[in-house]
Amino acid sequence: MINLKSPSEIECMRASGAILRDCLLYLEEKVKPGVSTKLLDEFAYEYIVSHGAKPSFLGYGDFPGTICASVDDVVVHGFPSARKLKEGSILSLDCGLIYNGWQADAARTIAVGEISAEKRRLVETTRESFFEGVKQFKAGGHLGDISHAVQTYCETRGYGVVRSMVGHGIGRDMHEDPPVPNYGNPGHGPKLEIGMVLAIEPMVNMGTWRTVENGWKCVTADGLPSAHYENTVALTEKGAEILTL
Repeated sequence: MINLKSPSEIECMRASGAILRDCLLYLEEKVKPGVSTKLLDEFAYEYIVSHGAKPSFLGYGDFPGTICASVDDVVVHGFPSARKLKEGSILSLDCGLIYNGWQADAARTIAVGEISAEKRRLVETTRESFFEGVKQFKAGGHLGDISHAVQTYCETRGYGVVRSMVGHGIGRDMHEDPPVPNYGNPGHGPKLEIGMVLAIEPMVNMGTWRTVENGWKCVTADGLPSAHYENTVALTEKGAEILTL
């Protein structure tokens, strides 16, 4: 069942989203060669709790961190570790929090120092595909309109769109209905209604869309880099509003 949110509930989610937005901006400043993803995780935890919120990911299904820190060919769910970031890598930082009972979820893929033109294009395409999807988040449309827009934008540029991981509804729970694939057919899926709040999150590979999963770990099947971009988005009377940007 899809839980529609009232204007007052979306206002609560705006507050959660604002904390997460600023947390990710803070973390982006810390990403540089030689920094460990464990240290970034510690920064995220301290930032979130100092603003009166709680990390969503920490302990969720025994996940060990406040952030998912996914480097290069790791699509999502990378564990924070003592591994130090290397120049030329790309890092997906995925983070969620709960503030006054309401969730926010967002991700950014960040360059570690100077990166190749190919990696930069992948990161930019992934980000722009999110905005193409949001353009289709309109009352009266269908969820497949969002999915199709993301897929078309990426695949026409030669990238693989991950099938094994999808976005989701969000509210008091981090994962609510409906699932939000980044591929599909327009005019299909649940009807889009005012009050829906979705975590829209393209995960896009430089090569094949295929992935290999083992427990939490999800990597590209061909070892090529992957990028991830996510925001929590509400459908209001005024249209789609990005709560974490």
